[in-house]
Order: sequence, then structure tokens, then C-alpha cells
Amino acid sequence: MSTITTLADIEALYGTPGEASLVKETDRIVPAYKMMIDASPFVTLATNGPNSLDCSRRGDAGGVVRVTDEKTVMMPDRRGNNRLAPLRNIVHDPHVALLFLIPGSGNTMRTQGRAEISVEPELLTAHAIEGKGPRCVVVVAVAAIYFQCPRGVTRRSLEHRQARQTQIAAQCRYDARANQRWPRWRCPLRQGLASPR
Repeated sequence: MSTITTLADIEALYGTPGEASLVKETDRIVPAYKMMIDASPFVTLATNGPNSLDCSRRGDAGGVVRVTDEKTVMMPDRRGNNRLAPLRNIVHDPHVALLFLIPGSGNTMRTQGRAEISVEPELLTAHAIEGKGPRCVVVVAVAAIYFQCPRGVTRRSLEHRQARQTQIAAQCRYDARANQRWPRWRCPLRQGLASPR
């Protein structure tokens, strides 16, 4: 099998990036980028751990993060399954990447920076919903940010997948706590149409 092992090989295969893909990257959150982040209720958080990488999703009512200034975003970490992989990884390595999805648009916003985990009482109170504050707030200092056009992720494909997952949920049931296998041999998950993870 032929593989690529050097940067020179990659550049020879793909060429150089176009100017339009470079000029949209900034080291701060400009007003247009803030509007896109404010409109996003869903973001993925990529972190680097001592043994592996992790990519987790975050969703919240309204905006999923808060832009506090042109160099900072804050993300509340609410109660979950307590696996805590992203938080453990941030303690190990503060470098993170965020990918924001925007409803009604195929555009996505990509952000890179360094994160720290804050338990300041004022921040926890400021991010409370219905009187319940998060366990902590992930504060990201933005180093680079840019948007990507919808060629890779289109609105239609996301809507189609959401409808398909609704069908799957209606047909299949899985009790992870009891470690039960899928009970129906006709389940689309068993036929390879989706992953049960």
C-alpha cells in the first residue's frame, strides 16, 4: 500500500491553499465571527490526552458558549456521565480545538486555543440555568479562528441524518447499563447503517 509520510508528499499531492482559505483566519473573534458563534447551540471539543485524543460534543440552550471578549470564549460544563475525558485532557495539555455548527447554515466555525478549567463562583453563577450552575467553566483563549464553507457539511445532509436517526431510535432499544445486545436482528444499527456508540 502506498502511503504519504512527509509534508513534501502532501504538498505535492494537494498543492498550496488558496488565498481565500487563508485570509479568513484571524487570531481574534471579529464581530462577524461572534455572530456565528452566538447562533450555535452545538459545538465539538477536541482535546489531547496522555494516551489518546478525544472529541466530545457540547450543547446548551441558546448559545453553547459565551464570547466574553475578542480573545476569549467560555463553555459551561454541566452534569453528565462523569467520564470527564475532555477535562482530564485539558489538565494534561491545554491545547484545544472547537468546531461550531450553525442551524440553518452549512457553514461551520473552527477555533483553536488554550483552555483552562475555572471554578470561580462568579462564573458558575453567571452560567446557571434555572438556578443550576455548571460544575466548572472551560475558558478558552483563542489563538486562531476561521469559518468553513458548507461544501463538507450541507444543511440537507444533516437534516437527512437526523431524520434517519429518529427512525433508528424508534426501531431499536439498547440498555448499556445492563449490557444488553440489540434485541432485533432487523435493527439498522446491526445492519451497519449507523453505529451504536
